[in-house]
Amino acid sequence: MVRKHEEEVRKEMRLGKYELGRTLGEGNFGKVKFAKDTVSGQPFAVKIIDKSRISHLNFSLQVLASKTKIYMVMECVMGGELFDRIVSKGKLSETEGRKMFQQLIDGISYCHSKGVFHRDLKLENVLLDTNGHIKITDFGLSALPQHFRDDGLLHTTCGSPNYVAPEVLANRGYDGAASDIWSCGVILYVILTGCLPFDDRNLAVLYQKICKGDPPIPRWLSTGARTMVKRMLDPNPVTRITVVNKRETEN
Repeated sequence: MVRKHEEEVRKEMRLGKYELGRTLGEGNFGKVKFAKDTVSGQPFAVKIIDKSRISHLNFSLQVLASKTKIYMVMECVMGGELFDRIVSKGKLSETEGRKMFQQLIDGISYCHSKGVFHRDLKLENVLLDTNGHIKITDFGLSALPQHFRDDGLLHTTCGSPNYVAPEVLANRGYDGAASDIWSCGVILYVILTGCLPFDDRNLAVLYQKICKGDPPIPRWLSTGARTMVKRMLDPNPVTRITVVNKRETEN
């Protein structure tokens, strides 16, 4: 029995040419494990999804599968979360922050151009590779064109409390691009100051602060940085800055 158990464990640790290792994270549908290509030695991340937890399968990438599991082999981002970077080393300089933030905006702009709206942008969902380049992750709450109602708006209330846009909380429909820009504004604020623009242990009070807008912006930030934060954290989604307007101001 012991030998049989050991064989089963070894089998679970191998996936084709990949050797599975420690668990990197867990979500609603499964877990992500560190993996190594036994041929090249390259590191990867393998997302293991339990088929019994999802109602339908519609993946646009090739995956490995068994009777009960789906294995998605992905790039392994070794630099950790931007959240951990800020917690351990504090705010970034405006020069470093601008470079990182431009990557975030470029990534989100690309997603929007493809009709994908993230809806859960936060520091924990921005990863860093070994060169300090960012990778946007966790599209589990993202919306696609078919999720829009006849009014052209999204209506599912979702996102993380400190990063959610006021129009999402209003529950009257919202534009996915504008709500993502708000969340990017929160990320920019944290990158430059090391703290959240809106925070409170009481969710009702937190949401009041978010709907009001007007976060405390340090005077030591440059005029350009203060202006950008204000325009991104505009509680009115109609007048809030867009990705196109942002790029125009930089040209």
